[in-house]
Amino acid sequence: MIYHITRMTLRPGVPADKVEEAVESLRNQGRVIPSVISFVVGPDIGGEYEWGATYLIKDLDGYWTYLKHPSHRHTDEIGLPLVDKFVSFDITDDPDPQIAEKIAALHQRRYDEDPALAKLVSNLNSYTGSSAPGPHAK
Repeated sequence: MIYHITRMTLRPGVPADKVEEAVESLRNQGRVIPSVISFVVGPDIGGEYEWGATYLIKDLDGYWTYLKHPSHRHTDEIGLPLVDKFVSFDITDDPDPQIAEKIAALHQRRYDEDPALAKLVSNLNSYTGSSAPGPHAK
């Protein structure tokens, strides 16, 4: 199993209706992406971020389905312009010693296939996560 987790802080002055639209889009991902087994989206409590989302996905094939689903891309389109600081990471019980590299490769493939998405992520003030594009790459 792979728990895919995102945490984010929004740019100052984002209108409340835009925040709700983006948060609802994150919830919609959990409802409509067939590879998502369960999910939670809501305020990030006790940390340096404002919002968070966790999606439980069975395996790498499901992870790719999640990454490429149109509802995920829609959330990126409407949500990333609102975000100041973003982190994406995964927790897994998969015994494959190369699982981290395989997850990073899926993210990189997605950015390679969608330059507009890579640009959206590159425009964030702060991003850490698998295969961060642009100025956030390691």
